[in-house]
Amino acid sequence: MTDKRNFEIVYDTELPGTPERVWEAVTKGTPAWMFPTDQWPAVKTVEEYPSHLVSRMEGPDGWFNQLEHVLEPTGDGRARLHYVHSGIFADNWDEQYDGASRHTEFYLHTLGQYLQYFDGRPVVFTDIQAPAASQAPDGFARLRKALGVEAAGQGSAVDVELDGVGRLAGEVDFSNEHFLGIRTPDTLFRFFGRNAFGAPVGMTVHDFSGTGDSDTTAKAWGGFLERVYA
Repeated sequence: MTDKRNFEIVYDTELPGTPERVWEAVTKGTPAWMFPTDQWPAVKTVEEYPSHLVSRMEGPDGWFNQLEHVLEPTGDGRARLHYVHSGIFADNWDEQYDGASRHTEFYLHTLGQYLQYFDGRPVVFTDIQAPAASQAPDGFARLRKALGVEAAGQGSAVDVELDGVGRLAGEVDFSNEHFLGIRTPDTLFRFFGRNAFGAPVGMTVHDFSGTGDSDTTAKAWGGFLERVYA
């Protein structure tokens, strides 16, 4: 029997950009801070620029997935965001809810980093998955060790030479037991400890250098992850 239940993830935050800039980022600019969403067959059920956006997908048997953004200016060039992700999870409800809510915090933090440091710059997005061996309980810890950031907290400097990748120099902008963000002068690196949620460890690269190439990035980091989990 399928365990099908509704869920709702609510998150309130303040972002370093006007409601107009945040709107642009959450509609057209998702590869810069999350992942491309232009393939999603979502219907915008509410579209009141630049203050209220609701995007909804529906499927068989009452299934739906909905994202709501409510934006208001703070008066100092920033925006308050009230974000609600609702829908239905089937199977492993608790694990899925925990994973989705924790991803939400990380994605919205990354949105803030994009708006603060790279807003409007063209991006080359790359998604890389680690091998199946990364699903082990210590999968994410092994990656942190390989990156030289085992105990690094938010604000820590990073300067390491990685086999096959080259020099990674920047700052830890997000760090907890399941997620790690490293920001360099021209790139956001996001690392996902999805082994905690029944999936392989993953990472995304958001390259704003103007010279990024997704195939080259995927090959270099894919090779690095293969060695980490060999």
